[in-house]
Amino acid sequence: MTKNRVHNFSAGPGALPIPVLVRAKQELIELPHKGMSVLEISHRSDTFNEIIQTTKNNLRSLLDIPDNYHILFLSGGASLQFSMVPMNFLRNSGEIAYYMVGGTWGEKAIEQAVREGDARRLWDGTSERFSRMPSFNEIKPISSGAYVHITSNETIQGIQLQWEPTFGVPLICDMSSDFLSRSVSVTNYCLMYAGVQKNVGPAGVTVVIIREDMLERIPDGLHSMLDYRVHVSKDSGYNTPPVFSIYMANLVTQWLLEDVGGLAKMDSINQEKANLLYSTIDESSGFYIGHSHKESRSIMNVTWRIEDQTLEKKFVKEAYDGGLHNLKGHRSVGGLRASIYNAVTLESVQALQDFMIDFQYRWG
Repeated sequence: MTKNRVHNFSAGPGALPIPVLVRAKQELIELPHKGMSVLEISHRSDTFNEIIQTTKNNLRSLLDIPDNYHILFLSGGASLQFSMVPMNFLRNSGEIAYYMVGGTWGEKAIEQAVREGDARRLWDGTSERFSRMPSFNEIKPISSGAYVHITSNETIQGIQLQWEPTFGVPLICDMSSDFLSRSVSVTNYCLMYAGVQKNVGPAGVTVVIIREDMLERIPDGLHSMLDYRVHVSKDSGYNTPPVFSIYMANLVTQWLLEDVGGLAKMDSINQEKANLLYSTIDESSGFYIGHSHKESRSIMNVTWRIEDQTLEKKFVKEAYDGGLHNLKGHRSVGGLRASIYNAVTLESVQALQDFMIDFQYRWG
């Protein structure tokens, strides 16, 4: 750990890699050979064009993205995508959109979709308090429809889809909280989107990866800012893009490629981190109670609780005082949560594990 840095388990914006922060600090006053800060450059400049194209190339290398997929950098977060997706692909289609609702963010997505047309729940985890994702055998085959929408990881409940679906209709995925944490088969999807503030940089930009043929499905008459075709034709420059956030995403993707060694290596590290915390929960003799079913456990967001809520509050305070920050669960569900995104080091997770064991020893 860098001196005076705490262990940051924030659910988002999340921790950033120290080498990335160091480089950003060095270049903040002046980009090399440019004579000005990245905060000052024009989004129409050759300098920024180089940044955005390099970021695209990094993403293509990390995810093996084919040439018939466009990469966009948009504003508005995943929340705007909840609206843009049905506006572009459900409105006036006369078809049904199916939503796999595994948690809070899947719920928010379908809430917007029903405003645009016939959106139905393909699977719904509400009755089980969003404690698991569906198994492959629970999902009925879909042979027709506008699209199927899934959320690969639910940050609030700490559950993650552990298999990659395939359907006979276009598949759209909100990957905001596990994007670039592991390898995925891009060609399984017609559209993927992710707010970058978990694994790819500071808040402010959303990565959208969209297959070329999907543009033909978009109805005319949409407002320009809400039409994927406009953003593709303008190469993410229809409006002034979030320059600094894209610059940081460039540094993070470079870190993943050069320092980490790719997504397979990143996945292995993330699995190791998650296993440390889940084993501590499982071996606590019920002192720590995990929220998610074991087969749906998220490697990004570990959620648990302590039966005595007074002890939960004490846990959060003592952890904070010991340099372990942002462990309080989401306000909607309570409990405890450790978000261990890519940049959260093994050292930080080991420090949390040690604290959990010690806290149980003293209060269990």
